[in-house]
Amino acid sequence: MKKRVITGAILSVVAGTLIYFGGVYFAVVALVCICFALSEEYKAIRGAGYHPVAEPTWVALGISIPLALSFGHMVVVPILMGASLVTIGAVIFRGLQDQWAAAEAKPQDESEESQESHPDNRILDAVMSLLPLYSIVLPGLAIISLTQISPLSVQRVMLLMLIAVPVVGDTTALFVGRAIGGPKLCPAVSPKKTWSGAIGGLVGSMIAALLIRLIAGFICAPTTELPRWVLCCAIGLLGGIAAQLGDLFASMVKRHCGIKDFSEIFPGHGGMLDRLDSILFMSIVLYCCRLLFFA
Repeated sequence: MKKRVITGAILSVVAGTLIYFGGVYFAVVALVCICFALSEEYKAIRGAGYHPVAEPTWVALGISIPLALSFGHMVVVPILMGASLVTIGAVIFRGLQDQWAAAEAKPQDESEESQESHPDNRILDAVMSLLPLYSIVLPGLAIISLTQISPLSVQRVMLLMLIAVPVVGDTTALFVGRAIGGPKLCPAVSPKKTWSGAIGGLVGSMIAALLIRLIAGFICAPTTELPRWVLCCAIGLLGGIAAQLGDLFASMVKRHCGIKDFSEIFPGHGGMLDRLDSILFMSIVLYCCRLLFFA
């Protein structure tokens, strides 16, 4: 617990500093964190016995940022679609020459039962290849797009919500769940989470969003167009739900891959993806808010 508290305090200071400077500083560090998380998830997938095609995802991540800065964030959509097609094609035609040679070597009268005893796992490899693209790269690019919001004061508010809403919600869920207990939320995925903790976490997320808006109202200039109170309440609620889904999704991946944590980068906290899981899903909510209200 001591390691967890110390690491959490250090991460909070680093996050606060990056939020204050915002812009390119936050974007560069976010990109580095996304790369670490992407590497961790692919490593977990390979450790579970799958053979994902990772190259198109890495290329999509690399070219999306400069193109988005040059032509706008909507250019990310065709890039992700193109990466998906290339990934699926690479999995389908993987080892095509070896497959042809094996097919020619097989006896022509081989029974269907014998063929079914060697199932083709390429469909699973295709799904696992695309999983990091849409669970890490897509929301990761949404995080980076938030650094383009202007003015800087509004950007700081949104980035602070990106971090605070999931973190406060997770902390509140932990204490409420321990204090009240009750029925399990999803024991097959995360045996310790309870409905009481989930509800407490949502309340904590909403309070965090409203407190950020309240403080910003005192600090920012009167002419600054801050998010409306109703919008902040919605961000707290929807962001809290998304953050909890992100946490459960990461737990599902880890359980499927047979690991406890994605890595041991942060003492007491696990890997980069263990820390980013809820933030990545939260970023989708904020990205939608940006499209609707900060275009």
